[in-house]
Amino acid sequence: MFFGTHTPKLDEKGRFFLPAKFRDELAEGLVMTRGQDRCLAVYPIATFTKKTEQMASAPATVRQVRDFQRMLASSASDEVPDKQGRVTIPVGLRQYAGLDKEIVVVGAIDRLEIWEPQAWQEYSTAQEAAFAELNEEIFPVL
Repeated sequence: MFFGTHTPKLDEKGRFFLPAKFRDELAEGLVMTRGQDRCLAVYPIATFTKKTEQMASAPATVRQVRDFQRMLASSASDEVPDKQGRVTIPVGLRQYAGLDKEIVVVGAIDRLEIWEPQAWQEYSTAQEAAFAELNEEIFPVL
């Protein structure tokens, strides 16, 4: 499970240190891809594999299914952290999310998300007011 907010920095090669508490879970590798809301999504390989198997069973005759599959898969990059726990963010993904030196890594239960700091601040501020009501609307059994 991934949770918390972390603020590592990108080095000149586009690498960042994974937060220490996530390194063991991602040591064997990860898949990084476009996330929604202009962030990046980082999945353990097993989680990404499970999600893609679920997506593959969706009907390819539905345009939204095809569009989602294409956007997710076309930008996916499998990465393996180095011995120091650094991961490279490919150039195309850095451009997509507007990442420069400063980044925000957010735990999102089954994945990490990587955000440009101002975009994260704007998103989290905008969501703050609605957060209290989401539980009742989306998760009525909780």
